[in-house]
Amino acid sequence: MQNNFTKFLLSAAISITIQTTQAQDKNDYLRIRPFDSGWRFSRTTTTDAQLPDFNDSKWRLIDLPHDWSVEDIPDQVSGKTIGPFSKDSPGGAATGHTVGGTGWYRKAFTLHATDAGKLISVYFEGAYMETDVWVNGNHVGEHKYGYTSFYFDITKYCKPAGQVNIMAVRVVNNGKNSRWYSGSGLYRHVKLIVTDPLHIDQWGVYITTPKVSPQSAIVKIRTKIINSAHSILSARIQTRILDAAGKRVTQTEITKSIPANSHSDVLQSLDLKSPKLWSLETPNLYRAIVTVLKNKKAKDAITTPFGIRSISITTENGLLLNGKKLELRGGCVHQDNGVLGSAVIDRAEERRIELLKSNGFNAIRCSHNPPSEKFLEACDRLGMLVIDEAFDQWEKPKNPDDYHQFFDAWWERDFSSMILRDRNHPSIILWSIGNEIEERADTSGLEIAKKLITKARELDPTRMITEAICEFWEHPGRPWDETAPAFALLDVSGYNYQWGRYENDHKNFPNRIMMGTESVPQHAFQNWDQVEKHPYVIGDFVWTAIDYLGESGIGHSDCDTGKATQQEPWPWFNGYCGDIDLIGGKKPQSYYRDIVWRRTKVELAVHVPHVSDCKERISYWGWPDEEQSWTWPGNEGKIMEVNVYSRSPRVRLLLNGKTIDEKTPDSLLTAKFELPYAPGELKAVNVENGKETASVVFTTAGEAKGLRLKADRQQINASRNDLSFVTAEVVNEKGNLIPNAVIRVQFTISGSGGLAGTGNANPADMMSFKQPKSNTFRGKCLVVLRPNGLPGNITLEARADGLEPAKIVVETK
Repeated sequence: MQNNFTKFLLSAAISITIQTTQAQDKNDYLRIRPFDSGWRFSRTTTTDAQLPDFNDSKWRLIDLPHDWSVEDIPDQVSGKTIGPFSKDSPGGAATGHTVGGTGWYRKAFTLHATDAGKLISVYFEGAYMETDVWVNGNHVGEHKYGYTSFYFDITKYCKPAGQVNIMAVRVVNNGKNSRWYSGSGLYRHVKLIVTDPLHIDQWGVYITTPKVSPQSAIVKIRTKIINSAHSILSARIQTRILDAAGKRVTQTEITKSIPANSHSDVLQSLDLKSPKLWSLETPNLYRAIVTVLKNKKAKDAITTPFGIRSISITTENGLLLNGKKLELRGGCVHQDNGVLGSAVIDRAEERRIELLKSNGFNAIRCSHNPPSEKFLEACDRLGMLVIDEAFDQWEKPKNPDDYHQFFDAWWERDFSSMILRDRNHPSIILWSIGNEIEERADTSGLEIAKKLITKARELDPTRMITEAICEFWEHPGRPWDETAPAFALLDVSGYNYQWGRYENDHKNFPNRIMMGTESVPQHAFQNWDQVEKHPYVIGDFVWTAIDYLGESGIGHSDCDTGKATQQEPWPWFNGYCGDIDLIGGKKPQSYYRDIVWRRTKVELAVHVPHVSDCKERISYWGWPDEEQSWTWPGNEGKIMEVNVYSRSPRVRLLLNGKTIDEKTPDSLLTAKFELPYAPGELKAVNVENGKETASVVFTTAGEAKGLRLKADRQQINASRNDLSFVTAEVVNEKGNLIPNAVIRVQFTISGSGGLAGTGNANPADMMSFKQPKSNTFRGKCLVVLRPNGLPGNITLEARADGLEPAKIVVETK
């Protein structure tokens, strides 16, 4: 479909395959078996660890998911290494000065007697980067891309039931292969899949809804049934749909002959009356249970959560979700979880979506690769829209060792993996075929784009396709008009940092649907103003929503020395351009965005006192060095710069009850004030029709008295996939945060769990993420607790010199 179609109606019932019981026989194991625990690991370049009799007894015993690049470098060298950071990092500032290399994983496993005659596969949700897998010394396969899921049939390599098998996995992350922090190793979940020869294919359930209304919905389910037997088999395919309470709402079944050593697609259609639609406010999910039976015995079953929703995107009406207008308040998100690195622990993925929603975002662009399964499940469950993006490069490199060297041979497998795995999520509204591709407008690039688009529509014709396109920064002087052929292939045109071109491009291409796939915080108002004015601009995605490791310091502000730099040198390791900081805190630009998005009425920000003879220079992705604070000891009498953000016709600033001034916010919703610093209460008030309305207050905090520990949840599951995020705060005698406190905090953890990570939001405070200590930044630091798998209590104690200690107990159930 070309972009000159002014209307595109999508209706998809959305799903994701999860583990379910296979057959009705109570002795059968799970179809999908957890395979994360009991791995041996070593950062080594040995060449014989794939051999079954290799001695790995001195290797570390770990659980997956695991990212070795966030761990302390084994041999620390003073002045050269700090925790996971090294001045010899091949990626340098781009990857946050972290180190890759080669890592080996080994695991012993034994099949059950009931597995006789079954098919055995190993499923890797993701490994960074180049991965080779052996079973009992036999090489079973390789994978090149660090962000897509893959699996291998290992049936013929496995020993009979009761005998020990050895799986060995080598993961290589060498050279310069990423523009940001990627992590290293088996950083996502690994599963063992056990099926009957008659079974549902991996990612073989595809659900769509060609008709959606509040009164009824048609649910179509296509299931790919595999018959690995040497004879034709007759199978009965039974499908039941359950609501969120587990009540069956409809069902159907069909009998099908499946050819020997082949497959068949089974199509089923079900009617739902008065469906509960999936939306951002009410993300209702159903479950479809597809069961394959032979001779009345269940041979396979898969449960698929799905949502029912309709999407329409047009130049006339913008984006409609279930018929209602929606503007995309978007943010780009890299895959790492801050102090946890790239390890995909389920709760960390869920928390990110919670943070994004609580700060006003309703859409995420996965930059620049497919995310984890748990990330998408959280988006489905919590109500968050997603642009699922495939690649950061095609044939032409951005780094000498990146995926470009494998693209021609691997793109179809990797692109298909993304779409087949993810095509049923209600949260996903667009497929993105690439980001800032160098050959995007060249003949070769246009041909690649056509191939990607054709494949996407073959595997999922229900969604529109986009690509993030920037100006020709790598080809200075090449005119913007030459992007037209690339945009012509897309359903929705992604503009990186080009909000100023929307209106002119609309005149030339009136049927082009546009959105800002990347923008900077400083242009938040300009971008959103375009979205509010023009229905053909459906949203804006800021770079970025959350701080991330790597691209060190692209969001900095400092003294102008006349030498502008895009990234900051050692010890910077954090991009620092996000609305949300590395440990989950709200940053100054997010308060401004609240006004832009009309979420709040008035916000207040105070610029950090200027150093003498320092003229501030703000990087392109940066923000002024301001804070939500009126605690500035040692600056009494010094002139302070204060910004009030508001859409009110007038705003008033008061200090200790006395009016300083009253002003009209400028076209960027900002009123600027100057006043000498004096401790007390700083207050900003909206003035409308002569009356004070909404207000915001900062109060001087005073001296530090003690520590306080605040957990996001004090009762969690005992599962290794759960976490408790505990914020340590420096507080005064009244329990108020001391926003300027920078102190070292020591932690002690005991009971049914341990330390998963610790750190603060300072982009240049290099420390270990794995040691029980951290400095505070703006009065806070973070401790992440991980259960050991057993119910009980985890006790966390915090101490700092001269302050009252704190303790918190987290229950694991």
